[in-house]
Parts: sequence; structure tokens; C-alpha cells
Amino acid sequence: MEKLWDLNLKSFPVERLSPEQAARITEIARHCRAWAVTMTTVANSGHPAGSLSSMEMFLLTYAVANLTPENCKTLNRDFVVVSHGHTSPGVYAALAAHGFIRQEEAMAHFRQAGSPFSGHVEKKVPGIDWGTGNLGQGLSAGVGYALACRARKSKGRVFVLMSDGEQVKGQIAEARRMAVKEKLDNLFVLVDYNHIQISGRIEDVMPANLKELWEADGWKVLECDGQDPSMLYEAMVSAWKRGGPAVVFCRNKMGRGVSFMEDVPDYHGKAAGGKDYERAMEELGFSPRLAEEAGIRRKALIPALPEIAESEPVCIETGEPVDYGAEVRIDNRSAFGKALEDVGRINYGQSGRTPLLVFDCDLAGSVKTDGFAKNCPDWFKEMGIQEHSTATVAGAASCGGIVSLWADFGVFGLDEVYNQQRLNDINETNLKLALTHVGLDVGEDGMTHQCIDYVGLLRNTFGWKLVVPADPNQTDRATRWAIKTKGNVCLAMGRSKLPVLTDENGKPLFGGSYSFSYGKADVIRDGRDGTIISMGQMAHRALAAWEKLVKMGIRPLLLHVSCPLENDEETLLKAISTGAILTVEDHHWRTGLGSGIAMRLAEGGERVRFRAMGVHRYGDSGSSDDVVARMGLSAEDVAKKFISLIRG
Repeated sequence: MEKLWDLNLKSFPVERLSPEQAARITEIARHCRAWAVTMTTVANSGHPAGSLSSMEMFLLTYAVANLTPENCKTLNRDFVVVSHGHTSPGVYAALAAHGFIRQEEAMAHFRQAGSPFSGHVEKKVPGIDWGTGNLGQGLSAGVGYALACRARKSKGRVFVLMSDGEQVKGQIAEARRMAVKEKLDNLFVLVDYNHIQISGRIEDVMPANLKELWEADGWKVLECDGQDPSMLYEAMVSAWKRGGPAVVFCRNKMGRGVSFMEDVPDYHGKAAGGKDYERAMEELGFSPRLAEEAGIRRKALIPALPEIAESEPVCIETGEPVDYGAEVRIDNRSAFGKALEDVGRINYGQSGRTPLLVFDCDLAGSVKTDGFAKNCPDWFKEMGIQEHSTATVAGAASCGGIVSLWADFGVFGLDEVYNQQRLNDINETNLKLALTHVGLDVGEDGMTHQCIDYVGLLRNTFGWKLVVPADPNQTDRATRWAIKTKGNVCLAMGRSKLPVLTDENGKPLFGGSYSFSYGKADVIRDGRDGTIISMGQMAHRALAAWEKLVKMGIRPLLLHVSCPLENDEETLLKAISTGAILTVEDHHWRTGLGSGIAMRLAEGGERVRFRAMGVHRYGDSGSSDDVVARMGLSAEDVAKKFISLIRG
């Protein structure tokens, strides 16, 4: 793209702007305001007033940041996160001014189905590093990028642009504390302090001492007229010289440049139409034909943004798998922890290796990341009991050129932060999420801690992969596979010690030459008298049920599905051929393994007897075996249910 203006301000080459430079930025802002208002008018929706309020923030941030159309998909550069993503018209206008996109395309195709210029900023647009819209998550994303830059020993800085209305969200407080604890001197924040949000003035909607909150958490706090280019630039220089984490509160006016929008909450999310648009263009010094011309272009073919090359590939060694013998009884989370520690030892401190950052929320001993922490201290990040921010931090860090792994209990790492994990999916992060204590296997902690819905939650996404290993050997191999596999991968494990699964000759099924393959179902025992399909820690109970059935002269096909979001068609067809299928899981029976297979059977028009055994109510507090038994999922229950199924 051709740069409309080149301000020559990268990395703050001067202490202060000359009068000519300041005047030039003001002139550029006038053009950008006209483009932003036109976008919302042509689309008849959007957020014009906030875009006008933040315009100088956008223009100067992209002017000083080492972020260009040429380097925006490389790693050794600065990063920009716009937390108040609804101000996308202002962001697109600023990006056009800096040559990332064409302003006529953004004006014509804003909020048009199939267009890259969405109503909230998304990563498919060059210059956008994090897709936002859910307010309160941008600072966490900035912390993640800043940690990634430091881990890679990059000089890159991170700029986070925020609104004032979102400042009361708890996740922002979590992120502030994280940034100070980690001494992120490469992190800088600008807040659009215009005192207006959708419902009125921020002091009336939810009063808070915003600047004092940042100061109390240890941030360097500055304030300036954010719509005076000279003052804003000097404040940014001052923050840069002091080193982060630093925040600048920009005293702005909502709707700046259009008189009837200024300081009016209604125009937070209301486009100007008809005479109002004409008046806005008159005040900004542009012809209202701008919208007419954009409307004509809107009917033409939607432009495609140029393909941008992927950033550098991950370079990490995952070592050799550990074999757990048939005599061993160990919990899957410990097998995961040992594999993670092994991978850490191999790569930590080695030149050219991709950093592996492991995030913890005060549970290292329980989720078994303590060994990694001891051996790789600089790669271990203790975030405290702050799960919402940690989910976003870990996701964003993985987009900054490192591998991220966050280990937590299932109810905290997914249930509690589903919105954040959904946004990680949208942003196509490279997060490895290790969930322990899933299902009923955290029996004594009771129903509040029994994560019985993780399959269903991840089934709602489009990019997440899910692995629920059956025993320690499969866990070890799945862990190493996940670390090296691109994309979001969730590894779900229980708490209890499990037997090593073996074949009928007593040889470990998932040891030796076994290699984990995503989506492939595991044949535990061959058979023909119907099929039992289990998931995760229920595999050994299903095997115990199989053994009871064999003694009764019934030999089912026994399968284990470690990847419940995928169907292994070849193996499933084999199961269908047996005439009956029973699924067994310690997960909500309507949303887990059974429901996925039932949908597949229905879609395929398969004629087969089918039953799904699973969790049908919140569980009790007691030992894992007792809780499973009270839920009707013991080996005896499975055997009885299978007999009932095949005998009709």
C-alpha cells in the first residue's frame, strides 16, 4: 500500500514535535475523522464518536511504533493492541494513513459481510495484532506480547490502546498487577479518557478512581491533552524514557471534530445519516459525496487483503517418550509434568530454540508444573489466582513467537474463562492448555470442582483440539505431541493414579513404538458382540467391565477415544458393524463423547443400538471411586448397561 503520509517519527527520533509536524498530524486527523464517520454512515452502523475521540492516539501510536506494512507479520518489531475494538473505524482510518490498507476500501466495505473490515478489529487486517471487542482483555494481550518479546530477547515494545469505560473490569486489574510483577518495561498504555460510555458518563455508570488504581498497582501514570499532537507526543516520549509499565491518560472529547457528536453518549454507537452526515462533512471540510461514492463501491466486488506470510516456525525439541511399565500406577497429571519437565530441560538455554513459557495460577504442585519451574525458572510465569487475565496473557504470548502452556484445574482453566478461550480461538493462538482434575476424578472436592462440561465447551469452538488420554503412557506422548503441534490444544486429565493399560499379553498398549495420532481411536480389546467406547480415565473401568462380560461369554469390541471432537471413521464403522454401541464417560452425558457419536450416527442414518452413559447430575463429595459408583458409572454398572443394550 502507498503511505499517504510519512511522519518519520519511528522510535521517537525527536524530543518534541515542531509546529509544522503538529499541524501536519492535525491535518491528517481531520482526513481520518472524515473517513471514520463515512464508514459508519455507509454501513449505517458502528461507533463513530469513540473513533473520533481516539484518533490522535491511533495516529501517533502507529507513527512511533516499529510496525510497518512491511514488517507487520514478522516478530522482531513492536506490537499494537487496540483493546476498545469497537473504535475500528478510527483504527482503519489511521492504518490507511500509514499505508497498511486503502481508505476507499475501508469506507466502502466497513461492516459488510465477507469484508475484512469488521465491526470490531480483527487480526486479518494488517497492523492489527489482536482481535478484540470483548472489553477488558486488551491489556492482558499486551502483557502476553511483552512477555514473549522478553523471552525471545527482542527489543520490541508493546502499545495498548484502551477506553475509559472498560477500566472497571476486573481482568484489567489482574493484568496491571502482572505487568508490574514481571517488570515489563517494554509495555506502554494509552487510555482514551473522554468520560463517556454507552449509558452516560463513566462517573455516573460506575465511579472509580482510575488513575489512582493504576498508581496503586505500581504503574507510572501520566496525563495529557490527548487530542493535542504536541502534548500527546511529549507524554509518550516521557513514558518511553521512564520505561514501562507506563500509562498515559489522554484527556479527550468524545466525538471530537463533529459538534453535534461531541460529549454526546448517543453517538457512541450511532451512525450519522442524512442531514447530520452532511453537517459532519461540512464541519470536517469534506464533501458529503464521500459517502455516495463509497456506497457505489460497496456494490462492487469486496476486495481481498494481500496474503501475509506466516511468521517464523517453532523450533523446539520434545525428546524421547517415557515408558511406564505394566506394574506402574501413576496419575496422568504426573506423567504430563514429567514430560513437560523433560522438554524444558532439553530446550532451556539452548541457542535458536523457541522459548516455552509455562503459566501457573498458584497450583504448580497440583498441576505438576513445579518440576519445570525448578529447572526452567525464566520460562515459568507465576500469575497468582488471576485466571481471566492469565488465559488471555498465555494466548497472546503464543502469537508473539513463543510456545505457551497454561496448566490449571478444569473448572478454572476453561469453565471460568470460557470467553477468554473463545477469543483465543478467534485469534488463532498457539496455546497448550493442560487441564487437570477434570470429570468426577476430583471427587472429594465436590461438585464445584468437578469439570464435567469441558468437551461440550470446546465443541462450541472451531479451532481447538482436545486430547483426553487413557493412561500415563498416552499422556506422555500426547504432551510432547501437543507442545510441537501448531494451534490451540487442550490436554484434559484427572487426578487419581491409574493403571497402565495393557494388551491381552500384558504389554503396555501405549508404550514402546506407539505414536500418538490426533483423531485416531484406540482399540483396547477386539470383539464382535457390540462395542463399548470410553474416554480418558474411564478406560480402565470400561476394561474391567469388558473382563466381566468376557467371563459371561460376551466379547465386545472395546475402544478408547482420546479425541472426542473428532470421529475416526474407519474405527467407528467397525463399531457400527457390531450392531450396538455403548459410550462411557465421566462427563455430562448430553454434551460429551456420547453426544458427538450420537450426532454422527444420526447424520449417517446408521441403524445401530445406542446408549450413552455419563454424568446426569452434579456429583457428590467423596472418593473418586465412590462418586463414580453413585453416578452409576462403575465397572459393574457398565457391564449391566451393556447387557441390557444388546439384549434389548
